[in-house]
Amino acid sequence: MENEKNKSFHKFLIIWLGELISCIGTGLTAFGLQNYVFHNMQTATSVSLVVLCSFLPTVLLSPVGGVLADRFDRRLMMILGDLLSASGLIFILILILDGEIHLWQICIGVTISAVFAALMEPAYRATVTDLLTEDQYSKASGLVQLASSAKYLVSPVIAGFIMHAFNIKVILCIDILTCATTVLATLFVKNNLETVKKNVQKQSFIKELKEGWSAVRESQGVFILIILISVVTFYTGFIQTLFTPMILSFSNSKTLGIVESVGAIGMLISSLLIGMFTITKKYSRELVLGIGAMGVFVILLGLKPDIYFIIGAAFLLFASLPFINSATEVLIRKSIANEKQGRVWGMVGIISQLGYICAYAIAGILADHVFNPLLMEGGALVSSFGKVFGTGEGRGIGLLISVSGVLLIVMGVVISKVKSIKQLEGN
Repeated sequence: MENEKNKSFHKFLIIWLGELISCIGTGLTAFGLQNYVFHNMQTATSVSLVVLCSFLPTVLLSPVGGVLADRFDRRLMMILGDLLSASGLIFILILILDGEIHLWQICIGVTISAVFAALMEPAYRATVTDLLTEDQYSKASGLVQLASSAKYLVSPVIAGFIMHAFNIKVILCIDILTCATTVLATLFVKNNLETVKKNVQKQSFIKELKEGWSAVRESQGVFILIILISVVTFYTGFIQTLFTPMILSFSNSKTLGIVESVGAIGMLISSLLIGMFTITKKYSRELVLGIGAMGVFVILLGLKPDIYFIIGAAFLLFASLPFINSATEVLIRKSIANEKQGRVWGMVGIISQLGYICAYAIAGILADHVFNPLLMEGGALVSSFGKVFGTGEGRGIGLLISVSGVLLIVMGVVISKVKSIKQLEGN
């Protein structure tokens, strides 16, 4: 029996290794395309549009991918997802090799890739249940999270060096090859990936969504918390979108990659600390302090175009995120019945990530047409805020990021005053 368990875990490790390599490739393309678009279009709006196209399918289609993963062969879903997601990258590469590519064509290619990646992800996560026993779930979950975070920890540094030495074509070729790793790994693991055979009726998915929404609405504290967290993700989306054009306005892609990876290390360290020193009470206070600290570090992030100053601020900013995430998760988990957890988390994911979508849609427009002109030569804020933030290319983005930090601090204060959220502690 023990030997069989070990064999199953080894099969999972093979699939996980393929997915780890694929995630690194995805991170390379995300970093490389944002750099390529900014250098060629010279607008933050272009960058935010590409980010939106890569993110929106993930939010909208992940529930659909979950249903498909339960209805069809998960191994086949993973193979098709990776192969077809590579088609979007191939589309972009062909147009770049042809000598001319437009922003709308990049957006189409990114969207195609994101659609199929979103449909593949739930099948990959479901392999944990297919292959492993319950006592192996925790270890597997940690590995899955590690693979997902590789695109933030490893990819930016690698992509920064590749962009500095070569170009976007090399990055796209590497990502296309990494897509094949999951396919090969999945083909190698021929057994144990079963189709979950259920009598799923056509309306069952819609019904479960409604039940998840009802469960969220039943708890006033949970509902208000989710809405407020979606506002926090809105400001976070601003930072994610505008960070690249802000750094590239005075530095290069190699430096950007190093900054992003150092920031991700901060997130990794604080996650380990949370795991080592478990908090058993006062989660609402942890949430408020986390959001307040995040706001302070975001203000510092946009304050001045000094790369070492920004590295420190980015490290501390990313280090604050796990505290916010863990406190939010515990408060919600404590307040929802166990049999409704799956549906509720699906609903929480959709609502909370709406903030990102809104931010991706408007961040570039605000940066290019409102804030950047304010701190360019002759701008309305040159004589005032210009003395603090500096003037010229990218400093309007710095101001916008810092304004987001101020509003995050305000959000922390608001959450601290909401009694229904404090009451979740006792549930």
